[in-house]
Amino acid sequence: MAKSPEEEHPVKAFGWAARDSSGVLSPFNFSRRATSEKDVMFKVLYCGICHSDLHSVKNEWGVSQYPLLPGHEIVGVVTEVGSKVQTFKVGDKVGVGCMVGSCHSCDDCTNNLENYCPKVILTYNSIYNDGTPTYGGYSDIMVADEHFVVRWPDNLPLDAGAPLLCAGITTYSPLKYFGLDKPGMHVGVVGLGGLGHVAVKFAKAFGVKVTVIRTSPNKKKEAIEHLGADLFLVSRDADQMQAAIGTMDGIIDTVSAVHPLLPLIGLLKSHGKLVMVGAPDRPLELPVMPLLMGRKIIAGSGIGGMKETQEMIDFAAKHNITADAEVISVDYVNTAMERLAKANVRYRFVIDIGNTLKAA
Repeated sequence: MAKSPEEEHPVKAFGWAARDSSGVLSPFNFSRRATSEKDVMFKVLYCGICHSDLHSVKNEWGVSQYPLLPGHEIVGVVTEVGSKVQTFKVGDKVGVGCMVGSCHSCDDCTNNLENYCPKVILTYNSIYNDGTPTYGGYSDIMVADEHFVVRWPDNLPLDAGAPLLCAGITTYSPLKYFGLDKPGMHVGVVGLGGLGHVAVKFAKAFGVKVTVIRTSPNKKKEAIEHLGADLFLVSRDADQMQAAIGTMDGIIDTVSAVHPLLPLIGLLKSHGKLVMVGAPDRPLELPVMPLLMGRKIIAGSGIGGMKETQEMIDFAAKHNITADAEVISVDYVNTAMERLAKANVRYRFVIDIGNTLKAA
């Protein structure tokens, strides 16, 4: 007979989990594995709330296994390390992002692209090597193989830095990979939520000219004065869109709702790249003719490998890049999810686990 979550492992743990597709989170007693020779155990201090967490707790992608304990923007302080751990010691600040395991032998793994490994193990709602479910960061402690743990720079705040472990790498990686990080280039950012606002900050740190593209003008002042965007384009304004046709080297599209691609393709120069990083729950319509007229590319990109994630965190520390975070207590998490569903957050909720998660 299968053991209960509390009895699967020796280390008692506590967090908040969803029990069904209502997505309602409530206190949850479970257990973590003991620290093996390559493992790092840490006390969780902060965990960001990603849009994926909302999709997952409500089973909007159809793959959720309950009980589901979300959270993959996790930062804290090391409390124990395995005998063969080389990179970390007790007291170090660390982070864990979207994955906690991979095969280490496929082409992707050998090229530091563990995120694309066919056997990648996600930080939550996945099955670990030992056959037990993975549980995420809305919890008091975390245990992870040191390979999937990020060193945390001293000058990067834990709370506002946490969302970089997903939102940061999700936007940093395609800017780098698709060569949209060269000074003087012009890059569009579609959407100004958790991903979009961080995309603007990274692109500006690379020296790129940035245009924020949104359906409504209501965040224009904020985008330009606070986030440092150069231009703001209202996609429903035909005159504005017409004037911007063929002006962009690339576009990072962070929108996770169904939306038309045709107007965005029109904004690209020849050889321009439209990179999708949002994950709509239904297929989008792909107009092919405008791609032919200018050898344009539509691509996708998902997080990044561990080497690049560390590079991104170090870059963020050097350039003082953090997410704009609204720090909340854990008992506010269901309200936060409701607000996130309405895009009523600027721009990322971060749960103060260290001070507000109390075992029931």
